[in-house]
Amino acid sequence: METHSAPSALFLLLAVSSFLLTASSPQYSQLQSYIIRMRLPRNATLVSAQALDDWYRSLLPPTAANSTEPRILYTYTAAMTGFAARLTEDELRSVERKPGFLASFRDRQVPLLTTYTPRLLGLLPGLGLWTHSNMGKGIVIGVLDTGLVDHASFAEQGMDPPPARWRGSCAPGLQGAISCNNKLIGAQSFVKNESPVDTIGHGTHTASTAAGNFVAGANVLGNANGTASGIAPRAHLAIYKVCGRFDCTISSITAGMEAAIKDGVDVMSLSLGGGPIAFYDDVIAIGAFSAVERGIFVSCAGGNSGPMATSLSNEAPWVLTVAASTIDRNIRATVRLGNGVELDGESAYQPNSYPSDSLPMAIPDGSLDGPNCWQGLVEAEVKGKMVICSIESGSSILIGDNIKSLGGLAMLMVNGELDGYTTMAEAPNLPMSYLNYINGSSVAHYVNATQTPVASIIFRGTVFKRSVEARHLGTGVNILAAWAIQVGPNPPQTTGNTQTTFFTMISGTSMYVPHLSGIAAPIKAAHPDWSSTAVKSAIMTTSDITYKDRNPIKNEQYNNASFLGMGADNVNPI
Repeated sequence: METHSAPSALFLLLAVSSFLLTASSPQYSQLQSYIIRMRLPRNATLVSAQALDDWYRSLLPPTAANSTEPRILYTYTAAMTGFAARLTEDELRSVERKPGFLASFRDRQVPLLTTYTPRLLGLLPGLGLWTHSNMGKGIVIGVLDTGLVDHASFAEQGMDPPPARWRGSCAPGLQGAISCNNKLIGAQSFVKNESPVDTIGHGTHTASTAAGNFVAGANVLGNANGTASGIAPRAHLAIYKVCGRFDCTISSITAGMEAAIKDGVDVMSLSLGGGPIAFYDDVIAIGAFSAVERGIFVSCAGGNSGPMATSLSNEAPWVLTVAASTIDRNIRATVRLGNGVELDGESAYQPNSYPSDSLPMAIPDGSLDGPNCWQGLVEAEVKGKMVICSIESGSSILIGDNIKSLGGLAMLMVNGELDGYTTMAEAPNLPMSYLNYINGSSVAHYVNATQTPVASIIFRGTVFKRSVEARHLGTGVNILAAWAIQVGPNPPQTTGNTQTTFFTMISGTSMYVPHLSGIAAPIKAAHPDWSSTAVKSAIMTTSDITYKDRNPIKNEQYNNASFLGMGADNVNPI
C-alpha cells in the first residue's frame, strides 16, 4: 500500500515467541502437537464434514479419545485430508498404524517475514491494468496473517457487495472491534482464545497493501504524504488470523488455508514461512497445492535470510515465491560529522524542533562488530550523546527507547556487511538516522580516530528518484501501509470503536507478498478464464530485467545482481 504522490520500503522479520505445547498437568507433560495426513478409505461414504470429523476422532487411541481435554485442534478436508491433534509419542505411533495413514508432521512455529508503490508499478486510474480489470473488482483476496484492526483503508466506499459465490463470514461479536462490510467480507481467527483483531500490526499492514481502499492524507509523521491505496483497491478482503503475539503454528496456518479454500477466495496471501524444507514435509506447500488445484492463486514470502544459499522459504513451484527490493523513495536523514563529511541515511521520525548542534558521539563496546547495544548500556556511557549501534543489536524502536531512558539524545543504526547499501525508514522515539554498512563504517572510523568526535543529523524529508537495488527482488522495503497505532515519540493512541488512520513503514518479503497478491487480483478480474498457474506465468514472464533507465539491476552491495539473486526480476504489471 503506497501513496500516489510520494513513493515507499523495514526488514521486518518478526520473531514469534516459542509457544509451550505441553500442558501444566503431569498427565499431559509429554503431549505435542502433530498434523496427521490421511488417505480416505476406498469406497468412502464420508461425504459430510461431520462424518469426516467423526472418522478422524475414531483414529485416536482410547487414551486420547477419552481424555477430558479435547485433543483434536483442527480438522482439514480441503487443504488436505487430516487433522491436527495433541498426542504423546505412543499415541502418535498408534495413529500411524491406522489404515489410510500417510504422514505425520510435528507442529512448529514459523516467523512472519516482515503510499507509493501502485504509482511506481504503473497502476493509475484510467490507465493499463487498473482500467481493464476495474482495480480487481469482484475478486476476493484471502490474507493469512495476524488479523487486522478497523482502519479507513478498509472502508467500503466504492465497493460492490461480495460475489454470490462467496461462502465466508465474519466471526460473531466483532462489531465495534472490526467492522465487516463490502470491503472486509470475512474475518476469522484460528489462534486459540484470540479474536481476529490484530494486536501486532503486521496483518493490518499486509491486508491494506493488497487491497486497501483509497485514503487521502496518508503519511508517516508527515513523511511520504499522499493518497494511499492498495494494489487492488476494488477487491474484497477476507482475513484469516493464523498468527498471534505468541503463537504462529503450522497447524493454525493450515486451518486458515482450509477455511479460505472452503470460503471461495480467489487469491491467498501468506507473508510467513519457516525456511527451506522438502515439499513432502512442507504442510504449507501441501495446502497451497490443494488451493492451486481449485484455481486459487497463492503468493508466499521467500524469507529474509539471504543472500546466503539455501535460505529460501516457500519455494514450491506451484506458489509464487516473493522476494523484496527497494524503491525510489528515501526519507532522508543526513549525518554531518565534525570533520564536515555528510553521510545519507533514513528515518521516518524527523522532528522540526531537533537542534542542528553537534552532539558528542559514543560507540558502546567500542565496535560495531556484533550487538553492541543489546544490553549493558549505562547512563554514563550514553547520556547527552549520539549513540551508534549495530543493527545486530535488535529492534531500533526498543533500543531507541532504552537509549532515551538513559538520557541519550540521538541514535545511529548501522547495517551489517551483508545488508550493504540497504537502509530502513523507521520511526523510533528519538532522533535517528539508519545508515548503510559503508556509511556506518565511515562513522565508526571517524569516532575511533578522533579525540572528541561530534555529529549532527540533518532531516531532509522525502527524496525521490534514487537508485533502486534488488535486496531480494520486488518492492518490499520501506512500504507505507495501514497501522494500528501512532508511531514515533508520542504515546500510543487507541481509538475505541472509531476507524484509525495511522500508517507506518516496514520492510521485508512480507511487504512484497501482498503487492503480488494485489497484482494477481486485477489480472484474474481481466482474465477470468485463466488458471492460477497462467496468472503466475504471466507475472513472471513479463518482468523487468533492467531498471527503467535500462541499466542492470544491482544487488544490496551495488554489484550487478546474478540471475539467482534476481529470480524472475522486478514485476511489471503493465
